[in-house]
Amino acid sequence: MTTLYVREGEEYREAKAQDVFERAQALMAQRFRVGAPVMDSPKRTGEFLKLKLGTLDHEIFSVLFLDNRHRLIEYVELFRGTIDGAAVHTREILKEALARGAAAVICAHGHPSGDPTPSLADEQVTRRLKEALALLDIRLLDHFIIGNTICSMAERGLL
Repeated sequence: MTTLYVREGEEYREAKAQDVFERAQALMAQRFRVGAPVMDSPKRTGEFLKLKLGTLDHEIFSVLFLDNRHRLIEYVELFRGTIDGAAVHTREILKEALARGAAAVICAHGHPSGDPTPSLADEQVTRRLKEALALLDIRLLDHFIIGNTICSMAERGLL
């Protein structure tokens, strides 16, 4: 097993993997604070979402609510599922987007199996959500699926 070290001031101490993971999450949270630009690149957004969703043993469907300049308003985990699915309710996402005054959203969920390939259900939810948001002049910028790697449905032309 590899020994991990974390820096505390000028000193380094041995750390557990969980300590390092928690520290990485805290650093990413600083980068993705409210008002910070999120859409510098799909890669950066995917890295943030991988830290949030990549280690879970169940599905979580989350949404990044963004303002008209694509700055983060809030990251919210809306739906919790099982190891192979989560019920996603379009109405609830619309309600939350309107409550926050979002101009755009990015959706994400994890695939605990590790395979980030979009399922037919993932594609249908994405299409339905994009159409519903468009009626409210809110853009769906992307839908990320997090597994061992990161799948951007926008980059795959599925949005």
